[in-house]
Amino acid sequence: MKTSVALCTYNGEKFLREQLDSILNQTKAVDEIVVCDDGSTDSTLQILEEYYQKNPDIFRIFKNEINLRSVKNFEKAISLCENEIIFLCDQDDFWIENKVETITNFFQKNPKINVVATNGFGIDDAGNLLEVHSLWDIPRFFQEENIEIDYFKIIAFAGNIATGASMAFRKKFVKDVIPFPVIEEFHHDEWIALNAASNQSFEFLQEKLFKYRIHSQQQVGDVFLPKNDKSRQLLIQHFNFSVQDEKFKSFKFVLKRISKSYKKNNILSQEKNYEEISRKIKKDLEILYEEKKMQMKNLYPFKARLLNLSDKILNKRKLN
Repeated sequence: MKTSVALCTYNGEKFLREQLDSILNQTKAVDEIVVCDDGSTDSTLQILEEYYQKNPDIFRIFKNEINLRSVKNFEKAISLCENEIIFLCDQDDFWIENKVETITNFFQKNPKINVVATNGFGIDDAGNLLEVHSLWDIPRFFQEENIEIDYFKIIAFAGNIATGASMAFRKKFVKDVIPFPVIEEFHHDEWIALNAASNQSFEFLQEKLFKYRIHSQQQVGDVFLPKNDKSRQLLIQHFNFSVQDEKFKSFKFVLKRISKSYKKNNILSQEKNYEEISRKIKKDLEILYEEKKMQMKNLYPFKARLLNLSDKILNKRKLN
């Protein structure tokens, strides 16, 4: 399997060399690195030129005439990739040396899977490992708690656990996701994962295959919480809709999450290539919403009646 790396850069001089070296030092060499620079004003382009001179057969570097920002810049980089498996890449992270080999082997053994994301380490500016829980731990937490893992429902109902920096997919899948929608707080990695999960062609690997850097200049983050039991339970509660503890406040929280996801889906329903997925999400959320309301009503009839009246007045926890 030949591989391409879609790397987007913008004023990334501080960590770019470390990332490029980690890509070039893989146990399975990549065949192509497509870089789209979004108008850097620091030494990013000089660094890229230096690597190009040493590896002219691997690097293809493109300079944007206008600033596209992250989502559309990745769309451009992906569209320029030529090989069978495409890896997304941020400019400030670090790849574990067997990342490419592990993921390509998985694709070879699982022909029905189009998109793969993985777990990863958290690091600070200096590259020190962080003691944290992350969104990527959700599948493992669910397994440990015997909670059903449905990636489509997790991503559509609760939020994305598939970070672009960890993601790879088959080139044949690109036609199903491009053009990327440009919607506030909705990114290309979530779009890709959701589309793949909708037809059961998404998989998440628990092996930690990259180091994700937290620093003040990054455009997207918020994936880590302190490594303690409270954070673990918060992550499980946020991504799980089963309300196992049957507390009234838990039902309120779940209904609020369903309402928020429903409104988000209404916005996305207007996007190209999303109509069929949107109908499925809408139907599933409506069923889940009524199910949780009925459970709450049966357990807390008086409180549920008061909450319903309050929500009507304040337009909270509603599907509209």
